[in-house]
Amino acid sequence: MQVTIRAAKANLSKLIDAALSGEDVVIAKGRKPVVKIIPIGRSPFKVGLLKGQVTGNGPDFFAPMNEGELAVWKGRE
Repeated sequence: MQVTIRAAKANLSKLIDAALSGEDVVIAKGRKPVVKIIPIGRSPFKVGLLKGQVTGNGPDFFAPMNEGELAVWKGRE
């Protein structure tokens, strides 16, 4: 599909939908094609990407700090 800049301004959402559905969308200045609308590829988000690769227990962020950690946190050491 090729449309003029004026038509692209008036129908941008429809042109984006067309590009997302796999159609070639070209915007022309007069009769000369100048740009093409293409969808940006997205990789699917995968939950548990590192499952089984990270071992051991992580720190307990809710446990109280000992005196040494607290001193470092307060800038005394």
